[in-house]
Amino acid sequence: MTVLIDQPRWPAHDTLWSHLASDFSLDELHAFAQGQDIPRRAFDLDHYDIPAHRYDELVAAGAEPVTIRQFVERLAASGLRVSQRERRAVGR
Repeated sequence: MTVLIDQPRWPAHDTLWSHLASDFSLDELHAFAQGQDIPRRAFDLDHYDIPAHRYDELVAAGAEPVTIRQFVERLAASGLRVSQRERRAVGR
């Protein structure tokens, strides 16, 4: 049971963004996010979008830093990953 965070590298809204996800359950992910005052509106089907300025703080709080490849592999292995097809189906 681990909350994962990738490096901030996704540009949007004048900052870089990370992704925060669980390799175990969405309940674990939501509990961690709530404990770190991450707003629910940052949740995007299988992960939270996290601005770069929060990265070090979340790692210090217990999120495991991983590469984007590790992030995708572990999220997929958990069965929690939402595919691009599923994202399109819900309009994301």
